[in-house]
Amino acid sequence: MDSNSNLKPKVAIIGSRGIPNKYGGFEGFTERLSIEMVKRDCNVSVSCEGKQDVNCPKVYKGVNIFYFPLNPPQSSALRIFYEVFYDFYSLIWAARNVDYIYMLGYSAGIFFFIPHLFRKKLIVNPDGLEWKRSKFSSFIQTLLRINEKLMTLWADEIVADSKELKDYLDARYGTNSKFIPYGVVEYFESSWDADELPEKLQGKITKNNYWLIVARLEPENNIHTIIQGYLKSKSDLPLVVIGNYSSPKYQKIIEDTISQKADDKKIIFTGGIYQPDLLEMLRKNCFAYLHGHSVGGTNPSLLEAMIKKNLILAHDNQFNREVCQDSALYFDSTQKLSKIMDDANMKGEEYLNLKYGAYYRVKKEYSWNNIVEDYMDLFSSQKPALQQNEVGSTVKAEVKYSK
Repeated sequence: MDSNSNLKPKVAIIGSRGIPNKYGGFEGFTERLSIEMVKRDCNVSVSCEGKQDVNCPKVYKGVNIFYFPLNPPQSSALRIFYEVFYDFYSLIWAARNVDYIYMLGYSAGIFFFIPHLFRKKLIVNPDGLEWKRSKFSSFIQTLLRINEKLMTLWADEIVADSKELKDYLDARYGTNSKFIPYGVVEYFESSWDADELPEKLQGKITKNNYWLIVARLEPENNIHTIIQGYLKSKSDLPLVVIGNYSSPKYQKIIEDTISQKADDKKIIFTGGIYQPDLLEMLRKNCFAYLHGHSVGGTNPSLLEAMIKKNLILAHDNQFNREVCQDSALYFDSTQKLSKIMDDANMKGEEYLNLKYGAYYRVKKEYSWNNIVEDYMDLFSSQKPALQQNEVGSTVKAEVKYSK
């Protein structure tokens, strides 16, 4: 057998904030994918924001970790530029150290030529329509549109995590992007234990008796719409909001919204929760899950709700409808959401078919095992441009580029 066939593919997954996940969907996806690829005999490295210190691992569950040598700024405006330089650094590091680079996001699209200088392959996951995010100024949105175009010119492969996103990219830019969605794993140990609740929830919620949001708290996730709909509804169930604010400005908008009418309502903000067992328990035992994401592709948090047999109230857009199809209740305004919440309160048991419809759909279409195999096909089926044989001489290997 050719000795080169035994060499592990060397892959870097860059663009997320890093692992272990302490932020959101991209990071959870990065953690799961990298660990599963290591189990399948890949050599995987992941980029992480911030300087390495004594508490930062060099290896996490078999995944190599490298760090950007600057800590992120507190300012949300400066953070945009920080992320571009973080991605630039990660591209340079990956181009020098691995064979295949999987870039999450395209905010650094102007630098996507770098891997080609090192004869390395670049694969990009655009993470939805970034330029439509209302948190960005018109100037930043224009730059993102330019970077989206540069991605289509310089990426060797584009991975779309939803069919709607794939259709958009292929129609607008003439690409032949590859559809690989996010995946979800079913856990069975998520029984209710009130003693495990964080302090902010102690004594305030009971099993199957609260609404739940798990999301980054930013405008395009429609947190304000959901809260307004909840405040207009007749529901007396508490609303639990898990996630961190994207900016002080949006936090003030939410706080002002609540202060106008919250006398008889219970809205509990927990901040980010990253303990998997606790998240599992809270997701499994909510009355219903509220999902406001509007500009991304397939959202991991939505898949997690579906696998828990949650009743799902989702923002009405093409991405959420692609995932849930007819297994969710959809809203596009505060008025419609408040009505749906009132109906759900009155006749929740009548929606059992929706819960099981969502469950069986996600089990069939979004299995992590199938998705990891798709990624293994993407990386492992191709040989790097240059390899070392057993005695150290450089030999050329066949390179198969799929576009």
